[in-house]
Amino acid sequence: MKKLGLLSLFLILSIFIAACGSSDTAGEKEEKGSGKVYKVGVDTTYPPFEFKEGNDYKGIDIDLINAIAKNQGFKIELSPMDFGGIIPAMQANQLDVAIAGMSITDERKKVVDFSTPYFDAGLTVVVKNDNSTIKSVDDLKGKTVAVKKGTTGAKYAQDNAAKLGINVVQFNDSPAMFQEVSNGNADALIEDYPVISYAIAQKDLGLKIVGDRLNGDQYGIAVLKGQNQDLLKKIDKGLAELKKDGTYDKIIKTYLGE
Repeated sequence: MKKLGLLSLFLILSIFIAACGSSDTAGEKEEKGSGKVYKVGVDTTYPPFEFKEGNDYKGIDIDLINAIAKNQGFKIELSPMDFGGIIPAMQANQLDVAIAGMSITDERKKVVDFSTPYFDAGLTVVVKNDNSTIKSVDDLKGKTVAVKKGTTGAKYAQDNAAKLGINVVQFNDSPAMFQEVSNGNADALIEDYPVISYAIAQKDLGLKIVGDRLNGDQYGIAVLKGQNQDLLKKIDKGLAELKKDGTYDKIIKTYLGE
C-alpha cells in the first residue's frame, strides 16, 4: 500500500509538472505570436509603385514597406483600396499606415504625419501621340483634362482650372484616365511623372509626355496625425538603413532601371 501510495503521488506530481510545462509552452507561443499587425493602405492601380500581378502585389511601394518592416521587425498586412479612400480609412481607424505614391502636401499634413520623403516625383501633362497642338500646360485653355480622384494631379487641375481655362474630369483609377485620353474623349491628363513614364514604357498607350514638370512633389509614408509615432520612427529608421545598405536603390532599379 505504501508503494502504491508513493506511485500515485509520483504520477500526480508528473501530471502537474507536465501541465505546468504545457501551460508555459502555450504562453510562449502566444507571446511570440501576439505582435501587432499593422494594416497598410495601398492603391494597386498605381504601377510602378503598386500593382497586382497574378495573385501577388508588386511595385516600389510594396517592396519598400515589406523591406522596412523586415528591417525593423514589425508585421504588416496590405489593404488595397482606391487612393481617395485611404486617408478616410485612416481617420476611421481602419488603417495604421499608408504607402501609395502619396505626395507630401500641407493639406494632407493637417490629418497625417509623413515619414522622410522616399521618392522625388512631380506632375506632368500627357497627351495622345498624334497631338501636335498641346506642347505644355499653357496650351490647355479650353481643353478637357482627365485626372485621378484624390491625387495631387486632381488638386492641381482643380486649383488651376479657372486660371488655365480647363474642364476637369475625374476617374477612380489610372487605367481609366489613360484610356479617356487615348480614346480622344479628353485632350490631356495630369499625372505623376514616374507613374506615366513607367506606363508608357510598359504598354503601347498611344500617349506622350509634354512640357516640363509642373511641381517638385515628394512621396512619403503616412500615419494618422498624432498616432503610431513609434511606428513612424521605425519607418524612418528602416528607410535610412535601406538607403545606406543599397536595398532602396535595388528596389528602385528593379522597376525604373538605372
